[in-house]
Amino acid sequence: MSKTRVLTGITTTGSPHLGNYVGAIRPAIAASRSDDVESFFFLADYHALVKCEDPQRVQRSTLEIAASWLACGLDPDRVYFYRQSDIPEIPELTWILACSTGKGLLNRAHAYKAAVDANGAEGDDPDAGITMGLYSYPVLMAADILAFNAHRVPVGRDQIQHIEMARDIGARVNHRYGEHFVLPEAQVDEQVATLPGLDGRKMSKSYDNTIPLWLPDKALKAAIARIVTDSRAPGEPKDTAGSALFEIYRAFASAGETAAMAQAFADGIGWGEAKQKLYERIDSELRPMRERYYQLIAKPGEIEEILRFGGRKARALAIPLVSSLRMAVGIAPLFAVRGDDSAKGKAGKEAQPRFVSFREGEAFRFKLLDEHGELVLESVDFPDPQTCGRAVGVVKKSMVSRQPLPLTESASGFELAGEGGEALARGADAGRYAQVAETMAVLLA
Repeated sequence: MSKTRVLTGITTTGSPHLGNYVGAIRPAIAASRSDDVESFFFLADYHALVKCEDPQRVQRSTLEIAASWLACGLDPDRVYFYRQSDIPEIPELTWILACSTGKGLLNRAHAYKAAVDANGAEGDDPDAGITMGLYSYPVLMAADILAFNAHRVPVGRDQIQHIEMARDIGARVNHRYGEHFVLPEAQVDEQVATLPGLDGRKMSKSYDNTIPLWLPDKALKAAIARIVTDSRAPGEPKDTAGSALFEIYRAFASAGETAAMAQAFADGIGWGEAKQKLYERIDSELRPMRERYYQLIAKPGEIEEILRFGGRKARALAIPLVSSLRMAVGIAPLFAVRGDDSAKGKAGKEAQPRFVSFREGEAFRFKLLDEHGELVLESVDFPDPQTCGRAVGVVKKSMVSRQPLPLTESASGFELAGEGGEALARGADAGRYAQVAETMAVLLA
């Protein structure tokens, strides 16, 4: 069964707070456990440079956010969890996309228009202080999505335009150069909670009203004590509507616990007692994860390895897609150019080694053919096209990096193994495979 690819980006400019946990981290991790979803989570450190010029803050935020997602239960073996800057195909793809993106489209981006309007209100030049990073932000976001052919991107309503722009950009490239991209859909979950902050407004760093996610016990209790409430005394009935305290409690509590708290409000619970109950409920959920967070944050080298592992896994998907697009736009090696048509195939195109995938019965396989169409390598059977495609990606990645996969020779030929030692493919002539692999390395580079 084909899985739906869902991609989530997290900008590395700050520390997570309770609103991030309730509105993004918790529901995204829960969704990633579905068997019909293939989840991508990336730390958007290139995007962070648009908003932040403090290198230490970006680096520290990357560490804290990665540790937070892992502490909350994200399984890096099950999902793609990587750093944006570890995928060099993304900035390369950004440029290719930019060359097919109309300036008028970027002129209509909400963030750019808001900056221009703010300059106008101050009587400044319309583009004063606006960087190309801010202006071309939607193209980089499109590359983040299209590099992995994500089907859905969970966003808030204020981000829908960026997904629509990614669709427009991808469709234009598909029209010019062939079908390379799946066109993504915005996923807006109206059921995801939006948490109020200490002052009742939406919890946001821009309002300075957040409760940091990993506060120690006493600090968490002190932060909850600062939640703004009205002046009604103990014994006086209190309204749940418009109560930041009640809304935060509901985001962490079960339906039964929420109903009990609503009744306590109606019965006149004191604010101090209500805040104590809120503290106990939040602490009971976060305490085991908090301990895990501090264990992780103390070992940044382990987090680095997890992110690099995720980057290698993600690149295995991005490399063949971007390599194919490079060929399509004409950025291709010249080794096959000749003075005659001897190396040309159909329609006069230069014949080149290529991978082909096919189905035979219930199994899926791929072959590597040389420039004459002769078989060089044939894979073992795979249960589904996704697994077969990932195997092709592993082989292509080994070619690009010029780090050959384990190869075992025998009297009948050779066997190519994956990084874990599992059989991937077999061939009759290891020397011929090495020659074609070198050619493909040039093609895919």
